Amino acid sequence: MNLKNQFEQLCSSFTNDHQLTNSLWKEIETKYSEKGRHYHNLLHLENMFSELGAVKSNISDFTAISFSVFYHDIIYDATSKINEEKSVAKAEKRLAELHLDKNKISMISEQILATKSHQKSNHRDTNYLLDADLSVLGKDFKTYLEYTQNIRKEYSIYPDFLYKPGRKKVLKHFLELESIFKTDYFKEKYEAQAKENIVEELRLL
Repeated sequence: MNLKNQFEQLCSSFTNDHQLTNSLWKEIETKYSEKGRHYHNLLHLENMFSELGAVKSNISDFTAISFSVFYHDIIYDATSKINEEKSVAKAEKRLAELHLDKNKISMISEQILATKSHQKSNHRDTNYLLDADLSVLGKDFKTYLEYTQNIRKEYSIYPDFLYKPGRKKVLKHFLELESIFKTDYFKEKYEAQAKENIVEELRLL
């Protein structure tokens, strides 16, 4: 199922207003297709859904986590330190238009904010979201290299002497975590390869 159908189906539990659903989808599509988005784009969302689909039976609220995927990077500016906060604000506004209940909205907000620091959460669903978000780190090295090149393009405003130390800091942060992946499933699937990839990227920087 493509992203548009998936989003429409998601919204159909909350509204029959096709015009509203359509305008919400158009906004998501436009934002994730902005010029300069080489990694944080619709393909990233597709990959996350593909990863989460494999563990769907372990996720207690697939509706909430799906909205979190759609909105977690809706605002993305490489020069900003508050993308997640801005994405949360946008998500809260849109989900209120869909009349989601306040508890669900606040759970989605927490999940989106968690993608900022990628610390292990007390909430299992959030950990699955974080792991799907970082799953690219554990792919084969060719795929990983493509990802690093796309991230570099997103930060093309910064020259190497600024970009490289920043990137090294991010990578070292991942290596210092108790584990990059928070759930057993993703840890088993990607942890070892992710560490190898990161060490190799650090060597190349």
